[in-house]
Amino acid sequence: MVKFFKSVRMLPMMVALAGVTLALGAMPLPATAAGLPLAGEMRKLTLPAEQKPVAAAEFQDEKGQPTSLAAFRGKVVLLNLWASWCVPCREEMPALDRLQASRGGKDFQVVAVAQDRAGREKVEKFLGEVGAKHIVPYLDASMKSGRAWGAIGLPTSILIDRQGNEVARLIGGAEWDSADAVKLIDALVARK
Repeated sequence: MVKFFKSVRMLPMMVALAGVTLALGAMPLPATAAGLPLAGEMRKLTLPAEQKPVAAAEFQDEKGQPTSLAAFRGKVVLLNLWASWCVPCREEMPALDRLQASRGGKDFQVVAVAQDRAGREKVEKFLGEVGAKHIVPYLDASMKSGRAWGAIGLPTSILIDRQGNEVARLIGGAEWDSADAVKLIDALVARK
């Protein structure tokens, strides 16, 4: 009887969590969903109910010029939204840098867009402090791109296929250079 009352008290929280997940248009799916190898930490990824193009949003490249995800069409992209003040972002960035170093090229790109009003100098200082040598310092000081891409917290990572569709997303940090993450990236790159 006590277990029943505890579960009844939990019901509003469970309904609210389900509502937030549905509002985001995604539900966690089994490891075999969409033919993706989701193992280990990658099981935390949320897959969209239907694949749709990622919203068009502008940000600045390393020279301060406007760019967008259209510049990466034809590549698998791991879009990472982060900020210099974000502790989990600081912990995650070295793994993103190692992933870019090992897998970045004509078929794959880590696109780490700082959602940071502190400006380019702060972003570049942050990347230097964490030893990131392979991450391009993209910036959106207005943070409009994060809103367009539906980020509700930082870091947020969105996997995007070659056609510009969202494949999966993760809110929170991850070891993006782990064997499980690399296997997932390689599987997406293998899709032509």
